[in-house]
Amino acid sequence: MDRGTLPLAVALLLASCSLSPTSLAETVHCDLQPVGPERGEVTYTTSQVSKGCVAQAPNAILEVHVLFLEFPTGPSQLELTLQASKQNGTWPREVLLVLSVNSSVFLHLQALGIPLHLAYNSSLVTFQEPPGVNTTELPSFPKTQILEWAAERGPITSAAELNDPQSILLRLGQAQGSLSFCMLEASQDMGRTLEWRPRTPALVRGCHLEGVAGHKEAHILRVLPGHSAGPRTVTVKVELSCAPGDLDAVLILQGPPYVSWLIDANHNMQIWTTGEYSFKIFPEKNIRGFKLPDTPQGLLGEARMLNASIVASFVELPLASIVSLHASSCGGRLQTSPAPIQTTPPKDTCSPELLMSLIQTKCADDAMTLHLKCTITGLTFWDPSCEAEDRGDKFVLRSAYSSCGMQVSASMISNEAVVNILSSSSPQRKKVHCLNMDSLSFQLGLYLSPHFLQASNTIEPGQQSFVQVRVSPSVSEFLLQLDSCHLDLGPEGGTVELIQGRAAKGNCVSLLSPSPEGDPRFSFLLHFYTVPIPKTGTLSCTVALRPKTGSQDQEVHRTVFMRLNIISPDLSGELPPGCTSKGLVLPAVLGITFGAFLIGALLTAALWYIYSHTRSPSKREPVVAVAAPASSESSSTNHSIGSTQSTPCSTSSMA
Repeated sequence: MDRGTLPLAVALLLASCSLSPTSLAETVHCDLQPVGPERGEVTYTTSQVSKGCVAQAPNAILEVHVLFLEFPTGPSQLELTLQASKQNGTWPREVLLVLSVNSSVFLHLQALGIPLHLAYNSSLVTFQEPPGVNTTELPSFPKTQILEWAAERGPITSAAELNDPQSILLRLGQAQGSLSFCMLEASQDMGRTLEWRPRTPALVRGCHLEGVAGHKEAHILRVLPGHSAGPRTVTVKVELSCAPGDLDAVLILQGPPYVSWLIDANHNMQIWTTGEYSFKIFPEKNIRGFKLPDTPQGLLGEARMLNASIVASFVELPLASIVSLHASSCGGRLQTSPAPIQTTPPKDTCSPELLMSLIQTKCADDAMTLHLKCTITGLTFWDPSCEAEDRGDKFVLRSAYSSCGMQVSASMISNEAVVNILSSSSPQRKKVHCLNMDSLSFQLGLYLSPHFLQASNTIEPGQQSFVQVRVSPSVSEFLLQLDSCHLDLGPEGGTVELIQGRAAKGNCVSLLSPSPEGDPRFSFLLHFYTVPIPKTGTLSCTVALRPKTGSQDQEVHRTVFMRLNIISPDLSGELPPGCTSKGLVLPAVLGITFGAFLIGALLTAALWYIYSHTRSPSKREPVVAVAAPASSESSSTNHSIGSTQSTPCSTSSMA
């Protein structure tokens, strides 16, 4: 090598070594161990889900969202918020939210001003307060059938599977997906449509950096790449419980190149980030970051190069929108704890307020049964000799109606649950009750006048019919509500939907005011457009008895039905105002057919008379009358009389 080039080569070698800290980082020894929650905790909000999809349905009348929620143990608390950008003070579309859970959930729902229909399992979901929305019982289907069930009501805008969520924010009208059909796919980013916070905090680890003097600590946050690569701002909230003079710290933030950072910290810290970052107090001032290693060892090396002697927190997260770090390690003091090993799933420790709201009461086979999945020291009825049985994952308290201080009335079974918990010196007491279903009778009545005076079992097409559902004896503590109704006309007429989701189907079905006793009522008008007309039908209605107090654990659903006779329609009947139909009833079709035939015959006779009296006798020839149009029309008419079409004021046309 030329002696003149030797100094240049040495300089380049030294420069390359000084600008490549990765090789040094790979040799850093720092044994990362879990940090106890009292030393550091990281929570986050993300739009990444294990399975999900977002589709566009801009012209849909009903916006449908489906959530599959998995909880490792129950009961659990969940905050669910629906958010919408309102137009003229209201959300323009109705929303159906299908909520499928695998265990007991104590739900706090916020959906102010949104016309929401909620489908859920009432035996698993308990509301913190009455939701004030329309509710529907969700059938016990597997996931694929639940999606099909939801899709029958409207195109699905979003669907997601979440594991142990603590809070969920669902934004309406935010779907940006390119799909027109929502199909669950693994590892999806829901974008602005859905954000959620897991109940379990992120794993926080820490370690001592060998060979570094001083008391400077490092907090390292690594955000992993997401499914999509669009620009993203991650808000990082840092709260360190140290006096300002006791803290010498550096915050290292590493993420994909499309991620920028908005930092909100309660202490002055040295900032070391990828991409760009800004501070909450000066959000408009962006500062360019650095290129950092994308491996744990590389980031530990960066901390050592910045003279940190301790890694107080090291966290790896999925792509998040908000990350909150709370730490109390100051001045180089670090305590780590081994990862917890759980041998048996213990019952959850519940607060007294949550505990008393999660007592599930059921009455069947002349016995009342209470279920509770919380850590307690005792559960009894009003009679302390009636104690609960510990079945490992829950406590079960059961008694016949004739013992343990049960109070039996005509329609209610009542008692008092006494719960002893570790956090309270005095026992917690709650009144428990359930319906005595053996004493209740549900009746479905059909009437031919709005006065509901004389019941009938006969229905006449074209005539207004009035329906009332009654329970006897009446239960003042419960509200009787109508969930759905349909008329089954057999294989010839099919099924006519009258009420779905507590809403009228069609403009010839009307929900009426309840009776003075609170019995639900509605009316409908039925028409047949082809023949044969069915002679009988079955009217079925599903009703729900819901507690007026707002508690959902006592909700009872029953289906009642009655057989109806169908008589011939009134030929002169007219549709009432507001009830439109473009179809023709059978008498009108037959009348038009006969009229066309009669006019054709008269025209043929007139033409034959004119022809026979205007030509000369020598030119008369035999004439063959062709009746094809009439026979064709008759054939077409006979062919159309092969099936029956029935609906409350259908808009189909048979003309």
